[in-house]
Order: sequence, then structure tokens, then C-alpha cells
Amino acid sequence: MVDLRIFIDANNVTVHPQPESVDGWQLLLKHTAPNSLHNSRARYDAPKCDEDTRVEVTGEIVTFIENWDGPQRLLCMTGAAGSGKSALQQTTAEICGEKNTLGASFFFSATDPSRNTVKPVIPTIAYQLGSGNLEVKRFIKAAVEEDNLIFDKSLRDQITTLIVKPFEHLGGRGLDFNTLPLAILIDGLDESQAEHECRGKCSEDSQVGHACRRKCSEDSQAEHACRGKSAEDSQEELLAAIKECLLVDHLPFRIFIASRPEWAIRTALAPGGYLHALAYHIQLSDKYDASGDMCRYLQRRFQALSSRTGNPHWFTQNDIDRLVSAASGQFVYVAMAFNYISERRGSPAERLKIVLTWTPHDRRMARPFEALDILYRNILSTAKNAYEAVDTNGDRDFLLLLRTHHLNISARIYDWTFPANVLSMVLGLGSGGEEDLFSDLRSLLTLKKDGSGNSTLRLYHKSFSDFLEEESRAKALFVPRSRPYTHLESKESAESHFLRDLANAIHRLPWILLDANGVIGTTGIGHELADFTKKGGWHKLDRSLSALLPERGIVSSGSSFDTFLGHVRKLVVFLTSEDAAVLHKFCDKWVREREEYKLRGSYSKRSTAK
Repeated sequence: MVDLRIFIDANNVTVHPQPESVDGWQLLLKHTAPNSLHNSRARYDAPKCDEDTRVEVTGEIVTFIENWDGPQRLLCMTGAAGSGKSALQQTTAEICGEKNTLGASFFFSATDPSRNTVKPVIPTIAYQLGSGNLEVKRFIKAAVEEDNLIFDKSLRDQITTLIVKPFEHLGGRGLDFNTLPLAILIDGLDESQAEHECRGKCSEDSQVGHACRRKCSEDSQAEHACRGKSAEDSQEELLAAIKECLLVDHLPFRIFIASRPEWAIRTALAPGGYLHALAYHIQLSDKYDASGDMCRYLQRRFQALSSRTGNPHWFTQNDIDRLVSAASGQFVYVAMAFNYISERRGSPAERLKIVLTWTPHDRRMARPFEALDILYRNILSTAKNAYEAVDTNGDRDFLLLLRTHHLNISARIYDWTFPANVLSMVLGLGSGGEEDLFSDLRSLLTLKKDGSGNSTLRLYHKSFSDFLEEESRAKALFVPRSRPYTHLESKESAESHFLRDLANAIHRLPWILLDANGVIGTTGIGHELADFTKKGGWHKLDRSLSALLPERGIVSSGSSFDTFLGHVRKLVVFLTSEDAAVLHKFCDKWVREREEYKLRGSYSKRSTAK
């Protein structure tokens, strides 16, 4: 309704409509995301830690939150996809709720439009802080009434207006902050998506794009305008606003943020990042072994199903150990396995057997890890769109490049993989190209650098490697093995020729030369080696290695080639003295050639420097 103010003068009657006064608290509620609360109906079955599981890390989190006088006010927990971050956040929220220390919580969800952007975060936190104290509520309400457009302003302005100033006013009035619940929990920052406002039409193939990375069809440019921030920019804005406004001495908040180690939080926490010195950082993937917790989780759950099966011995400890081993630290794996096994209309024993015998190439209809596959597909799709959107060449196939790197580390050849940085050069990505390629996949893999500057790719979970191998799981993201090999053969660089020729040379070797440790005690080895020597195998190998190995500097001390030589030398125990002498001669020759190459390279570098 509109308030009509009537003014009467000697000659006229004037009616002036006056805007109805706005209730600040009601306006705030309209901008909140109720589904994001830790105890919302939308999250009624939210994952949380079982009793006696994740005790160490939960204790570390709660201790940090309750240490109000500690030097750090921000706790950041990062971990691979499926490592249990959300369960830890939920458990922490419930513990803090019971202790009356929980000020606010916000759980992002990429699949829930009401909580998959940063836009409702500050209003939702302000609502919870105000709901816990009438004085705080009164100041927040007044702030909104004074500025009805606050929700359209920057996150920094929102925090300042809705949180900082109300608490500063109350602090100035002598309010004891120790009487207030002041822990703020934010989960799944990586699931925050781009804020996108689109006017016009986008091409169908770009619907999965994000904000400024979105592509528009050429014929719609005149009628189309895309505005908004990318997901990374929005996440960075929230982290920066928290740092600038809440991590200050005169405010008492303890903030706990959990996220996959994606770009925004990863760079902020890295040495030199703006949160590096301010945050206490827990890295789940590096420090905490959840195997024991997963065992206890499955034991308790399986025992509870015994009454339904009528057989307390329907599972064994070996069954549990196999599931935990397959999980490779991925708590979500065992949780999904149990959900499948415990389906009401199925037999737990039969379903357990399906899970234990299921392989990536199983053609049965059973898909016990479909939810996990959806998670992988979402992460890969997001990374693909982000990488290809900023590709200045316009011709780089993200999935093909990823698959090539994957095959490089998953090949069944003992101890022969090429450094990720070398392979990137071969693929034409340039120096450090692998860092850009994997930037949005850090929740699934990591790059480790050695002392020589070479980097090695490592997947956190075997299930992700299995996913990449099977078309029925990866679906539209699947890349068959033949494509990377064809792609490498099409490259014309010297590096690609070297890689292909060296790989072919290695593939021609008998398996006994590639895994000397594995042949000890195997019968027939001496005969096979004698036949290899008689047919000139060492001479053929010498021609391949002598021609190829000096061409590149990747064969350095401590490399896989040294390991290979060590394995080959062990084979002398299976040879006659005459054949052993031949083997030693070639091994010494290869070592000498490598050392000569290293000396020439060192001399060349000194000459260039001069």
C-alpha cells in the first residue's frame, strides 16, 4: 500500500504519494538462502562423520575455533574431491551448535540455484548472527532500512554494512563478545559458480560456460550482452572481503572455510598469497590417513545390516579391507558403496559381491558408483570449459591433452614415465603448460616437482583413472587410447619424434628387462635371456638407446634410466659368464655416453653464458 499525504492550501488540494516504509529484516530475509543452513530441510540427510571417525581432524578444527585468543582467526581446509570435507563441516557445525558457539553456516551446492553463487552468502550469515541476538538483529535491520540497495553492492560493502558496523556499534556500547556465538562456517567454496546475467540468446554449445568465459554465436552478437563475474573471480572476491573486513583485531569471529584446492583458494593460501600468513591451513590429502576411519565406518554399517540378512557373517574383514583399499583415501567411495549395498530391495550380500567384483570394464547394468562418476564429469566439464575458453590458439583439446598425460603415467611399463613438463613441451603447450592444463583439476590430481625441476603427475584416486578408461562412465568426456597416440604421431617437433621413438624402443624390450625384480625366482629366465643375447638383442637395444638418449636432457642422474640400468645389471645372475660380459659391456657404454653428453651440455651452457 502507498501512504497518501494530503496538503491543503488556500487554492489547491495536493496529494503526494509517499513510499511505504520498508521492514529491513523482512527485506534481508528475501536475499537469504535457507537451503544453505547446516540444519535446513534441504540438507536433512547431510553427510557427517560417524562416531569414532575423523576424531583427530575434528578435534583440531574444534580446538582452533574455541581458541578465541589464538593468533589466527581463519581456518582453511582443502582436500581432494570426496575426501570428506563436507562431512567434517557438518559435524563441526553440529558440535558448535551444541556448544552454542555457532554463529552462522553456509553450505554451497553447485546443483542448487539458491546457493550456488556468492550472492546470498553475506545476507544469510547476517540473518543467522542477528537471529542469535536481538541487539545484533536491531542494528542489522536498521542498516538495511537505511540502504535498501545494499544487496546489490560489493561483498565488501555488504560485510561492512550488515556485519562489521553492527558489531562495532555493540562493542562500543560495552557488549561482551564472549557471550555471543561467533564461529562462521562456509563449506564448498569451489561449488560457487559464476554470477551471470544474460540478455539475448547463447549458442547451444555454450550453455555450460561461465560468465565472461561464455561464448556467443556470431549471429546473435547484436542482440546479446553477457555480464557477470567468473566463478573464480566471485570466489576471490568473497575471500578478499573476509580478509579485509573480518580478520581484524577488534572483531571476534572465527571463520572456517572448506573447499577443493581450486584456483581462488589455492593461490590465496600459497606462499606469497594474501591469506598465506593469516590462515591456519589443513590439507586433508597430505596429512590425514582416513583408512582406519573408513574401516570403522563400514564395520558399524555392515553390522547394522546383519539383522536384515539374518546372517552375522555375511561379510568379512577382508571384504572391508578391499573396499578401503579401492577407495584410496576417498571417503565418498566407501559411502557410495555402502549406499548401494544397503538398498532396501536388494540383498546386501549379493550387492557386496557386485561391488567387490565390479571393474571399469564390467558390462553389467549395475553401476554402484554412478554418483561418483557424476562428480568426476562435473569437475572435468568445468575444467574443460575454463581451459578452452582462455585458449588463445583456439585449437587445444583439453580432454585429449589430459588423456595423453594420463596414459603417460598409467602405462603398464615398469618405471618408465616421462616428466609432465617434458610431455607438455612435446604436446606444444610450452614451458609450464601442464600447470595451466591442470589448474582446475587440483581436487583430483597433483603435480610434484623434484630437485631437477621436473614435475610428475599423480592422481589422488585410482577410481578417477578407471573413470578415464571407460566410455560408459566418462560418457561424452571419454577419449579412446588411440587418439593420444595418433595426436603424438602427428606432431612434427623434434621432441615428439624423440618421445615416439624412445617409447617404441622401450616397448620392444622383453618384459624381463623392464622388471628385473619381478623375475627373481621365475623359471625359464636364463633361457629367454640367452635367446635374446644370441639374436643380437643387446646390439639392437644399443642402436636405439645410443641414438635417442643423448638427444634430450631428461636422462639425468637419478632418472628412470638409471633405475632401468640397475635392473638390467641384476640379470647377470641368469647369464653365462660370456653373455654377462656382453651385458656389462653395453651397460658401461650407455653410462659413458650419458656422462659424455652431460659434460658436453655443461660446456655448452658455460660457453653460452660467456
